[in-house]
Amino acid sequence: MSITTILTSLDNLEKLHRSLLRIAYDKTAVIKSGDMEGLDQLLKDEQSHLAAIMQMDGLRQQGVVSYLANQGRSTPANPTVTDLLDAVPEADKKSLEEARDRLLHAIHDLKWQNDLNQKLTYQSLQFVNLSLDMVRPRPESTNYSKTEISGKRVSKEQTSFDSQA
Repeated sequence: MSITTILTSLDNLEKLHRSLLRIAYDKTAVIKSGDMEGLDQLLKDEQSHLAAIMQMDGLRQQGVVSYLANQGRSTPANPTVTDLLDAVPEADKKSLEEARDRLLHAIHDLKWQNDLNQKLTYQSLQFVNLSLDMVRPRPESTNYSKTEISGKRVSKEQTSFDSQA
């Protein structure tokens, strides 16, 4: 395989990650508005993007393995672009590094946005729990009084049955 095939797969990975980043931005807006149906749809879209990313990364790995094998080099179990940089000529090295850096930047932005979404979701959950705690009735105190401990419970109520009559 040639370097152009690997570069194409890296560019496609970057596009998929940028698209996933747009979904993450939309997810932030949906979390803020509290739209559960919209969030559910975005999660489904996110799952399809993740499946496409996994498939494209598999193609990239196959391309790297094929290129390294054609060069007569050993291939690691999970080949990376860094493994490839040692084997490519200087002319291709710069374009490969640029593609890798763009992809890493997209992944970094996506990670940051997902961390923000996770924090927003956690805060929403805390708010819901606080609201539920305010609405729920409190259980009665489980402390005992002094008369209940000694067993001398005195009733102040008058009974209506007179046994001496």
